[in-house]
Amino acid sequence: MTKRGIIEELLARHQKYSHRQSETIVNAMFEEMANVLARGGRIEIRGFGSFGVKQRRARQGRNPRTGDMVSVEAKRVPFFRTGKELRERLNGGLHP
Repeated sequence: MTKRGIIEELLARHQKYSHRQSETIVNAMFEEMANVLARGGRIEIRGFGSFGVKQRRARQGRNPRTGDMVSVEAKRVPFFRTGKELRERLNGGLHP
């Protein structure tokens, strides 16, 4: 599903919103999620999963094209961990 698909689903479920309002709602939600993660925070959506940030330390890597050793700087990367209900649903435990 794409962001456009989410906007269209919101429109289908709540006809009181215009397309522009639906787009604003979805954009605001994703923008705030990105802001929380950028600050190093955690997002938990019960029954779905949680988003967080992990710290990767600096290391020596290898350029796959040339084989030369390169220095890879430390960085923060986002990660997602599924919730129990979503995991069960994906594995056939629960059905909508």
